[in-house]
Amino acid sequence: MSSYELITPDGAAPIKAWVRGVPLEDAARTQLANVARLPFIHRWVAAMPDVHWGI
Repeated sequence: MSSYELITPDGAAPIKAWVRGVPLEDAARTQLANVARLPFIHRWVAAMPDVHWGI
């Protein structure tokens, strides 16, 4: 069992999110998926346990 959740949005790099047992806001999940679709992302996006939506 890994210590992170692997999120795989359509058409995007995978997201490794260290959020097991921590609530992940829907807005933050959407924002992470948008970042994962950027053309310069290499391999994956990482999200730490304190991830939250922001501008």
